[in-house]
Amino acid sequence: MKHIVPEQKRVFLPVVDNNQLFPVGRVFCVGRNYAEHSKEMGDDPERDPPFFFMKDASCVVPVTYSNVTPISYPMATSQFEYEVELVVAIGKGGRHLTMQQANDAILGYAVGLDMTRRDLQTQAKKKSRPWEIGKSFDESAPIGPISLKNAQLTADISTAEIGLKVNGDTKQISHISNLTWSIEEVICKISEVFELRPGDLIMTGTPENVGAVVVGDIMQAWVAHLGEIRVSITG
Repeated sequence: MKHIVPEQKRVFLPVVDNNQLFPVGRVFCVGRNYAEHSKEMGDDPERDPPFFFMKDASCVVPVTYSNVTPISYPMATSQFEYEVELVVAIGKGGRHLTMQQANDAILGYAVGLDMTRRDLQTQAKKKSRPWEIGKSFDESAPIGPISLKNAQLTADISTAEIGLKVNGDTKQISHISNLTWSIEEVICKISEVFELRPGDLIMTGTPENVGAVVVGDIMQAWVAHLGEIRVSITG
């Protein structure tokens, strides 16, 4: 049977040192998962624990380590902001996962950007409306290749440096050890309200000092032991 409209294109991420591709399913995002970022957003990290929102899979832009990948300055905003994040790729699904099952569910890790139309997000927050207009839009999730999990990489990632530069100037810098909820805790919490599936991605939160970019800017985002992605803003 034919489709009545053209089928939407699937998004796939490359896997480091592997000729297979990772088919992107859902993209879960964690809010307020670094205490200092919670504070700069006007929240109390002790009172307001992290929570979850989503981006559509079509928001994902595959980024290589070798080239600068362009994304367009989006419509309807004058405050387009970066948020560097560690991304976790899920290889096994399930509900109500234990900490060990959460660890087993991890296929690998990547560097990502949760690009945000901050002015639209702020307007939505003030009116207690959903955030999708500020978070889930075209090209809002540039993500690098997935590095497959192994014991050494998992140990290294748990304390790895995470950071972002704009035009060579350091804007964000922290360590994964500063996560309010650990990677495994995040997976457990998500699995309490959603059944996780292979192909899901989890963006684990951003450190403090988020800020705006304009056309012509180049962002360099990295997590130690994974590599660096470079993304430019075009008109």
